[in-house]
Amino acid sequence: MPRFSVIVPVHAVRGFLRECLDSVLRQSYTDLELITVDDCSPDGSGEILDAYAARDPRVKVLHLPQNVGPGRARNAGMRHAAGDFLLFLDSHDTLTPGALGAVADRLEETGDPDVLVLDHARACRSGTFTAAEYPEVMELPRVVWNKAYRREFVERQGFAFPPGYYEDTPWTFPVLLTAGSIATLDRICVAYRQRRHGNTLSDILPSDILPDALSTAGRGHFDLLDQYERIFTFLDSRPRLVGWRRYLHHTMGEHCLEVLAGPDRLPPEDRAEFFRRSAGLFRKYRTVGPVPAELQVLHRSWARYRAGRRADRVRRAVRERERAVRAAAVDRVGAGVSFVHAHRPLDANLAVYSAFSHQGVLGDPAAVHRAARDLAPHLRGVWVVRPERVPSLPPGIEYVLPDSPEHRRVTARATYFVNNVNWPDEQVKRPGSVHIHTHRGTPLKYSGVDLLGRPGARYGLDVPRMLRAADRWDHSLVANRHSELVWSRAYPCHFTSLRSGSPRNDVLVNAGPHSGAETRARLGIPDGHTVVLYAPTRRDYRLGGHVERVDLARFAADLGEGHTLVVRLHPSLADGPARGLGLAELHRRGVVVDATDEPYVEDVMLASDVLVTDYSALMFDYAHLDRPIVVHADDWDAFTASRGAYLDITADAPGPVPRSYRELASLFASGAWRDAESARLRAGFRARFCEFDDGRAAERVVRTLLLGEAEVPAPRAAPAADLLALS
Repeated sequence: MPRFSVIVPVHAVRGFLRECLDSVLRQSYTDLELITVDDCSPDGSGEILDAYAARDPRVKVLHLPQNVGPGRARNAGMRHAAGDFLLFLDSHDTLTPGALGAVADRLEETGDPDVLVLDHARACRSGTFTAAEYPEVMELPRVVWNKAYRREFVERQGFAFPPGYYEDTPWTFPVLLTAGSIATLDRICVAYRQRRHGNTLSDILPSDILPDALSTAGRGHFDLLDQYERIFTFLDSRPRLVGWRRYLHHTMGEHCLEVLAGPDRLPPEDRAEFFRRSAGLFRKYRTVGPVPAELQVLHRSWARYRAGRRADRVRRAVRERERAVRAAAVDRVGAGVSFVHAHRPLDANLAVYSAFSHQGVLGDPAAVHRAARDLAPHLRGVWVVRPERVPSLPPGIEYVLPDSPEHRRVTARATYFVNNVNWPDEQVKRPGSVHIHTHRGTPLKYSGVDLLGRPGARYGLDVPRMLRAADRWDHSLVANRHSELVWSRAYPCHFTSLRSGSPRNDVLVNAGPHSGAETRARLGIPDGHTVVLYAPTRRDYRLGGHVERVDLARFAADLGEGHTLVVRLHPSLADGPARGLGLAELHRRGVVVDATDEPYVEDVMLASDVLVTDYSALMFDYAHLDRPIVVHADDWDAFTASRGAYLDITADAPGPVPRSYRELASLFASGAWRDAESARLRAGFRARFCEFDDGRAAERVVRTLLLGEAEVPAPRAAPAADLLALS
């Protein structure tokens, strides 16, 4: 008996079908059966299913004699299921890599509950519960594909999908209300594909995740009313669920009004009928107690509903005008403040700092600021920080909020500006002010004007605007001659390069043998463990930037005892779906350590023994530690084709370059990641890219650019740097 039965109804999806099937059959967890139901598909999908079944005995194919719709096709698949748990996957969609392994682990951890809810961190709880104990579970999207169901529970309760468009709704409510135990998994397991036509309509998704393309106009939406009739019939058959009647009554009203309010869901000629039938249903199943204000319209007439909607539109328009007037007034006040202070002399003792678009006291600007406090205490340093980042500021930091009057005052008077990204366009550069651009590391990927030939990589970027901002730079800090040449090519502006080294890397250059001990203890890393830091970068060939190149659970297991896998996502991926695709759940279970939120990446590097990355610029910084570096380059051709690179990192690598996961795992199993050849490659890389870093970079910037002293001598450049050839 397999652990999972994955049931896929199939109809007119030939273009997506192979991707869907492969996502199931290529899971690292293999104890499954894949039950596919050809719902009389007219496009040859059935032949594709038969071909898969001939190649893989885990695939079963049912051919229905006539089209019955996705709900009843799932019913047909359930009758042939033998797995402990049922999962339903729409044939447009795919399972994410490692999803079934994560589901299996969570089921074992929670004792095989009746229902496991997937994908929703906000619902995640440590143990099991019932809907009565945790009613919030009822608020999750009413879809069938975001749950795993214990087959014995489903069969014992006699659950089945009804006919109709909204078949997920009368399945989801009874299942959750009846389940004796529910658990949650904080992991995205299904990659949902937006589509124009398919087996679900806008009913099943709340407005916060509803794709516009699913808002299909037609009388099919009247099916919602029939499905709620079925739900209340189910409630009447289960007296112990009477306490849920009021909740479902209100939910029905909200759902009907949501469909009615959708601009593209109902034809204009059908809207009045839908309202009247919804109101009749609302009255039919009314309960004792007050009706929420937003639902009281269902006790009124269609004419009053329409009048209320018109009044709402007028009120919204008035509020928008009021907001615009207030914003204009604030801008006038701000402009006045800036005008007044811009006509006062510059303050020679005022420096303004920012990092990563006002994210806090971070990176090179933070290192320069620390050095300035020691070497130039007469300089007042003020940081520009977003409001949400203020609580995480170190003690004693003076800051202003972006676009505040205080912000305008200090930026109008400051002499020195230190940033690792460009200042906003509205930041006017006054004569006599000094703009120091620190950058964010040694460049590997194309930047600036070099992006003009890479339309995918420059998507959403205004290159001429970037160059206008770079025209404000007075000084560009560089850590090596490679960077010096790249920045002058990518930003052909009128700045001067300072061979300072990278200020933030001073802590790495000056690190002692125990520098990472505090961070290791904070992250809960056992004494004596070898710490493998995995730091992937973003991909420009994928919308959103995240591509899962390594199965983290598998990698952690293959590393074996005595190893801790620490993961540090690229900053642009930190708030995206990457964590939901398994990282958050693996961190919770102690399989890996998620160090993405550690404020200082230097601390994470110091806490590690080896870096595994793909094409992250972090490798150039990590090289200062003279610790092993592994470049996992399984998609280098796709990466360079989409983004472009200033050097072939696979040819000029700081260490071994595995081209597949098998090679990566073998590298660590054999110990070759730290052999003599690895050390030889690293030495050449360090000679080329660490040439100006001597542990005094921040001091050099302060003394040279803020205090105007004679330049602190830089380390002698290595001859290898002259070999640079930009492609």
